[in-house]
Amino acid sequence: MTGRQGHPGARILGLGGYRPARTVPNEELCARLDSSDTWIRRRSGIVSRRHAGPDETVIAMAAHAGGKALADAGVAPADVDTVLLASMSYLYQSPAAAPQVASALGARSAAAFDVHVACAGFCYALAVADGLIRAGTSRRVLVIGSERMTDIVDPDDRGAAFLFADGAGAVLVGPAAEPGIHSVAWGSDGEQHGLIAHQEPWTAVRDAHRPWPYMRMAGSEVFRWAIREVPRTATAALSWAGVTVDQLSAFIPHQANLRITEAVAKALELPPHVVVADDIRSAGNTSAASVPLAMEALRDRGALPSGGLALLAGFGAGLAHAALVVNLP
Repeated sequence: MTGRQGHPGARILGLGGYRPARTVPNEELCARLDSSDTWIRRRSGIVSRRHAGPDETVIAMAAHAGGKALADAGVAPADVDTVLLASMSYLYQSPAAAPQVASALGARSAAAFDVHVACAGFCYALAVADGLIRAGTSRRVLVIGSERMTDIVDPDDRGAAFLFADGAGAVLVGPAAEPGIHSVAWGSDGEQHGLIAHQEPWTAVRDAHRPWPYMRMAGSEVFRWAIREVPRTATAALSWAGVTVDQLSAFIPHQANLRITEAVAKALELPPHVVVADDIRSAGNTSAASVPLAMEALRDRGALPSGGLALLAGFGAGLAHAALVVNLP
């Protein structure tokens, strides 16, 4: 019996996204948050975002986005052998969400597991998918980011409620004769884990009947960390891929804050021809879903050349960060 054969590389074969039906403009939040449309736009770049309804669950949105990615690639669900789901807002401790997503898609025999790295989760999962295919462990890997951030953020938190939103994005990854997903640069800084965190465990609710333990964020500190760390991580990813900024077609970072995106793009000295994703304007911060959703938005408006190089970057709670260069589908 011979072992499984690996592949020289992996690439993105298909792309899909899901945006909840309900659009929430800044004005809808302003009275509750004692804020203004001008203040929110200036601080974050956000004009509107999507909030999920009762039936738009993490699993349902993931399955919808995953199905679109499969259709885009022309691949049947039965041909998917691994499903990776990145999410920080799935509220069940067990079982994992990914096997349920695989079942909903019709990939019922696929291996499936969750990747819990918050806003960096999609980039982490994409790197894992690349490794699985290169090793010969998998041949078709569906990578999904799906979030209902409105479930874990306090709707009265003036510093965070206007930022976070809901949605899902997915890519199908398959084998390639040459690498289409290049070496990941990643890391974490656990000493600063409290900057984006639930301040209490679920047992606090059980044992002391305290309020729901919402996620809190030290916005100013996270901003300073991101504009310092993300350019370093992105530069390392470019170096390991043997790619210069002049060769890029697009920069697609986690849509955390438009000011962060602009600061990182400036630090990287991106030339004018590089398209910089700004999906946060209409989608808000969708955590692990933001990178594939932003990629889909750029492609839908004709801004991404097929086969062109894009620099992806994810960063957030942990504090975890990851960046990698990919060939666009």
